[in-house]
Amino acid sequence: MSENKPFVITDRRKFTLDGTPRPDADPSPEKETAEHAPAPVAEAPPTPAAAAPQQSAAVSEPPAPLDAEDTLPPGPTAEESDRSRKAYEATADRLDTAVRAANPGADHMPPMNFERLVQSVYMTAIMQLGGATPEGEQPQVDILGARQSIDMLAVLADKTKGNLNADETRLLDSALFELRMAFLEITQALARSASARAQGQPTQPPTPGRPSIVR
Repeated sequence: MSENKPFVITDRRKFTLDGTPRPDADPSPEKETAEHAPAPVAEAPPTPAAAAPQQSAAVSEPPAPLDAEDTLPPGPTAEESDRSRKAYEATADRLDTAVRAANPGADHMPPMNFERLVQSVYMTAIMQLGGATPEGEQPQVDILGARQSIDMLAVLADKTKGNLNADETRLLDSALFELRMAFLEITQALARSASARAQGQPTQPPTPGRPSIVR
């Protein structure tokens, strides 16, 4: 059996019962505790940089809409425009030469001018209204396309106001008048046809007038 060793009790209290310091007290535990105690960590106050995102988010404004000038690509320079014009004219001349060689005796296509421009848009609108449909055939009406063609001539009339001679003004005014009247006639005929179909009555296709200003 192991030999029993006596227990040694050490009184580590630093003060007696009446509150006076004990002369035999060991000050080492207190010193050790003070040396190894972790230092309190103070919380750092929020820096202005950390608070900046919230402040900027509060006062941020939606981006301004882009202007048309910001969305369009830059236009060509004068030199680029001149080169493209000359290349186009040279290609068009070669095309005319090839067409005349393939069709001897064919008339040379006249150059484009204001009168031919108006007549071209006018005839396009007439065809969209069904005015060029051969006799006895069902007209094919493109009412939305015809409206766009008429509006194109209206824009042309507005942008060229004051720059046309008397003949050009009369041609453009006559084309717009005839097309607008034909447009009203076709839309009214289409409305009557739709009403007749709804009532079960026989329908008659719209018959627009024939072009009159094209020479």
